[in-house]
Amino acid sequence: MIAFSGNCLLGGRYLVTGASSGIGRATALLIAECGGSVIAAGRDESRLCETIASLPRSNEHVYSVQSFADADQTAEWTKRIVQTYGTLTGVFHSAGIELVRPVRMTKQANIEDVFGSSVYASFGIARAVSQKNAIVDGGSVVFMSSVAGSVGQIGMTAYSAAKASVDGLMRSFACEMASRGVRVNTIAAGAVKTAMHQRITQGAGDDAESEYAKSHLLGFGNETDVANAVVFLMSDASRWITGSVLAVDGGYMVR
Repeated sequence: MIAFSGNCLLGGRYLVTGASSGIGRATALLIAECGGSVIAAGRDESRLCETIASLPRSNEHVYSVQSFADADQTAEWTKRIVQTYGTLTGVFHSAGIELVRPVRMTKQANIEDVFGSSVYASFGIARAVSQKNAIVDGGSVVFMSSVAGSVGQIGMTAYSAAKASVDGLMRSFACEMASRGVRVNTIAAGAVKTAMHQRITQGAGDDAESEYAKSHLLGFGNETDVANAVVFLMSDASRWITGSVLAVDGGYMVR
């Protein structure tokens, strides 16, 4: 049972990146369940096809595969999406990679990898959707961020810097899009039980993971917790929210 009306996004067209797994996949499914038409994008074609097959009214949903690493290429790719499928109602950029590495071991290539999917791709998407007829007036853009953009953690320097950059980009982009009523926000997620979360915590030991869970007042989250927040930001219920970092973190940042 979903928390939203089955037609709250009816008639809208939504681009979701990172839809092959995790939060992106959960969000694509929920948008479709709420009546939206989904353009699902991801790097793993086989898993992306599984997402597409799970969408209700599958004949209304399409997908595209893209590796996000460059602002110019991502902007051109987004423009082609609009040219092919029509003006967007909303965009959720969920694609990204993690990196846990001490700063003394972090090289330029590591920084480029992390910034590519988060910062550079966000710039590319922002540039593309700022163009005329790319997104409807009153539409919504949501970028995936993290509590790491606001709270320091050992081994997360590159990842934290990337997410802080996305939050900064969002605030100024919100100002640029306000005249058209387009809302721009980020979601600062805490630890969500996904494959990425498992990679980050593997080898930490049961005691360390238990302590990490306790740092979230409500424990670890799940993919649907974030997907619900995205649908809220896509819906008319959030018509007066823009330029905000929405914390969906189980209380992590208040500790």
